[in-house]
Amino acid sequence: MSEQEPIKIVSKPGEPKVLITSTAVRGVDIYHFPSVSDPRGDLTVGELDRGFPFQPKRYFIISGVPSSEIRGEHAHRQCHQFLICAYGQCSVTVDDGTTRLEFQLNRPSIGIYVPPMIWGRQWQYSADAALLVFASDLYDPADYIRDYDAFLDEARLAK
Repeated sequence: MSEQEPIKIVSKPGEPKVLITSTAVRGVDIYHFPSVSDPRGDLTVGELDRGFPFQPKRYFIISGVPSSEIRGEHAHRQCHQFLICAYGQCSVTVDDGTTRLEFQLNRPSIGIYVPPMIWGRQWQYSADAALLVFASDLYDPADYIRDYDAFLDEARLAK
C-alpha cells in the first residue's frame, strides 16, 4: 500500500469499531473490521447497515480462479462495490484515471470500498481464494465501462 490518510473510526459507543483508512485513489477506502480469535476459530463481523459505505442489493463470489487469470478490468458508472477476500488471498488494483494503487486482500477482516468511476482489476489469486463482492445495484450491463481508454475519457469528463 502507498501513502494513506489517518484512520477514521466508524462506530457508536459500545459497538464494534470499524477502522477506515483512506487511500490516494479518489474515494477508495480500506476497511478494517473487528476480528476475534479464540480456540474455536476466528470471527470477523461487519454490519451492513452500520459502518458500511452503502446498502448492498446483491453479492457475488469469485473463486476457482487460476493464478495467471485477471478478473474485473472494468469500472462502473453508478454501482458501488465492496470487496473482501473471505478465504485465501488476491491482489486488487484500483485506478481513478490519475492514481493507481495495488492492495493485497489476505484476511476476511479487511475490505476495500470501490466507488463508481474507479477502474478495478483482481489478480494473483491463491488457489483457495474466495473473493466476496457486495454491489449497490442489481446487475446492469450498461453500467460497465470495459475499455480502459473509454474509462479515461469518461473520468476526465466527470472531473
